[in-house]
Amino acid sequence: MVAILAVAGPYVYIHFIEGKAPKRLSLSSDKSTATTAGGSASASDAPLDGAWKVTTGSQAGYRVKEILFGQNNEAVGRTTAVTGDATIAGSKVSAATVTVDLTKVSSDKDRRDGQFQGRIMDTSSYPTATFKLTQAIDLPSTTGRVSTKANGDLTARGVTKPAVADLQAERSGNTIRVSGSIPVTFATWNIPNPSLGPISTEDKGLIEFLLVLGH
Repeated sequence: MVAILAVAGPYVYIHFIEGKAPKRLSLSSDKSTATTAGGSASASDAPLDGAWKVTTGSQAGYRVKEILFGQNNEAVGRTTAVTGDATIAGSKVSAATVTVDLTKVSSDKDRRDGQFQGRIMDTSSYPTATFKLTQAIDLPSTTGRVSTKANGDLTARGVTKPAVADLQAERSGNTIRVSGSIPVTFATWNIPNPSLGPISTEDKGLIEFLLVLGH
């Protein structure tokens, strides 16, 4: 009976009480980048050149796999407190910086948020995380949805290290939408392992983001 409860208790909690983790941040599938009727240029065909700013609708956060008494779960925290900019010339992104206010990141559990803000990320000392592009991105296309990688420096918890972001991007009217993720090994950025009590985690996680950029 004890063994059954040890297994069934966490299963019921994770699958029926806590519920499923939010889906990965991604580009929605109903956005169109087609040209207008008659072949005239639509907003999606207009030049991308110039400066772009992160605007309303953007969000970023983390995703970490948890294990509670043998049951798998995903911890997810997010915020809309995201700022940044990018510069595009022709088919090249020459510069980009994105900053996330970590003090505004929250999940579905107050206890998890307390650990994130305190022991794990120490947001009172390191309130933001920043990704800065260090190598220009050559866009495979300036229309439609494209997939590419971005090499940059990720600064988190006071540590700056090289990182690579996997990206998907598309033009939608007067905005550019970019979704992606950055794999993070905690020790590389001096981030304490989130494991606590009966909850254990992997030694790595994902930073996820969905950016909406406008002129």
